[in-house]
Amino acid sequence: MKRLAFKVELKEGYFIEYKKRHDETWPELSILLSNAGIVNYSVNVDWETNILFAFQKPIESGEATGSQNLGSTEIIQKWWKYLADLIETNSDYSPVSVPLVEVFYLK
Repeated sequence: MKRLAFKVELKEGYFIEYKKRHDETWPELSILLSNAGIVNYSVNVDWETNILFAFQKPIESGEATGSQNLGSTEIIQKWWKYLADLIETNSDYSPVSVPLVEVFYLK
């Protein structure tokens, strides 16, 4: 199973609100991710830099891209706008995310 990771910058002072919104993730967003084959998705924070580190495991199916290929869906676009005041975004409200390369994995 492929593992994907990326990072996003959280704006200073917005961690509590970011966590609150994720604790209340919309059911339709969870369903979309599940239907897209995301079987594991977590977000961690680096307190020193305000960088969010996201990790996900999409079910293997050719070139798995996880949630990164869902940007054209209405619910993802709505979610991006909902988070835009908390994280660094592009002009279309998508998160400015940087893919991370796996360098080690202990099986």
